[in-house]
Parts: sequence; structure tokens; C-alpha cells
Amino acid sequence: MRRRDTFSPVLSARRNAMLEHGHSPEAIRERLSRTFRPSFLRDWIYGGIDGVVTTFAIVSGVAGARLSSKIVLILGFANLLADGFSMAAANFLGTRAERDQLERLEAIEHRHIDEIPDGEREEIRQIFRGKGLDGEPLERVVEAITSDRTRWVQTMLREEYGMPEDVRSPLRAAASTFVAFVVCGLVPIVPYLFGAADAFAPAMVASALAFFAIGSLKSRWSPQSWWRSGLETLGVGSAAAAAAYAVGVLLRNLPG
Repeated sequence: MRRRDTFSPVLSARRNAMLEHGHSPEAIRERLSRTFRPSFLRDWIYGGIDGVVTTFAIVSGVAGARLSSKIVLILGFANLLADGFSMAAANFLGTRAERDQLERLEAIEHRHIDEIPDGEREEIRQIFRGKGLDGEPLERVVEAITSDRTRWVQTMLREEYGMPEDVRSPLRAAASTFVAFVVCGLVPIVPYLFGAADAFAPAMVASALAFFAIGSLKSRWSPQSWWRSGLETLGVGSAAAAAAYAVGVLLRNLPG
């Protein structure tokens, strides 16, 4: 027993070192005091993968049809700007719709609190009764939440509608998608910029590496291992490229 007690602080320290963050009172206080910042990871991943897939699909289609490298550059850069802007605009409008929905529901809750406060208190009571509270502990929670209007509204938005406390900036979401699309979408056409005799082979290798790198980076925010996430993204991109290449081969001998 003494030996276990002697080594338990050491084992506890090692265990804490392996976790994502500390759980001492000071570490918890410092972490919870940080200002919440919405993540734009989804926009970067979405734009990056689509940029490589779309541009390499063009490269594959042109290579399958045995067209000139100049066509790759023309279609590639036209695609980077047109599709990149289209995706950014769609992301902007979609994220803006989320923000508008949050603001509309927030206004509804404020109006309901003004007009039927007892009904809104009963909603809070039933929400937390469903979480297992009852009796005096339940009433203390209801009183604590409804005594602060902002907390009251935020609780209703989260518990009744499933809304986040904040929505990402539509402009930053759109910019993240556009930049990721253009930067990653450049990868398949870079070999053609240098006028290589057979640019398709290095473009294929560069695109495969880009797919794997994006997938590996994505694994930092998912339970998947980095290599599994990388291979998954590589497989999706390769399937799109293979389909585009097949279309180019099939349509190679079209008259005209």
C-alpha cells in the first residue's frame, strides 16, 4: 500500500501529461476564461479539398483527351477564380443565413420573456428536469438561469433550438474557403507553368501529396489517425480524378 501511495503522484503527473489539457484548478480557470473563437477549419478543409479535386479533374480530363498544356492553364486558372468565388459566395450566404436565424430566434426569446415570463421559466424547468434534476436543486438552477436575461436567452437558444452561442463570421468563412481553394487548387497546375514535357505525371504526384497532406491535417481535429485520414482524402480525390480522366478518354475522338 505504501508503495502505491508513493508512486501515485508520479503516475498521476504522467497521466495528466498525456491528456490534451491540464485539470488542476488553475489550469481549468485559465482555460475557461479564454474568449471563445469560432473555428474556420471546416471552411479551410472544404475549400482545400474541393480546390485540388476540381483542378486536378480538369488536368486529368485534358490529359485523357490528349489536349495541349495551354488548355490546362486556361481552364485551370479560369476554374480557380470562377469556382473559388462561387464557393466563397455560397459559403458567405449560407453562414449569413445561420447568423440571421440565430438573431431571429434570439429576438423571439426576448419577446417571449417579456410577454410570458412564467411560461419561459417553465420551459427552463422542464429542460433541466429532463436532465435529471428535481425538487430544490432544480428550482435553484431555474432561479440562477432566469435571474440573468442574457444567460436565460442563451440557454433557451442552446437547449430548445440547438443553436450555438455564436455563429462564425460570414466574411471570414467565405475568405477562408476562397484562399484554401486557390492555394490548394494551384498544386495540380504548377508543373504546367514550368512547361514540362510530361507535366501530367508530376501533377498527379503533387495532387496526391496535397490530398494526403490535407487529410493528415484534418486528423488533428478528429479521432482518426493521421495516416488513415490522409488515405481517406487521397481516395476521394483519386476517384474524382479517375472519373474525369475516363471522361477525357471516352470523348477524345469526338468529331469537331
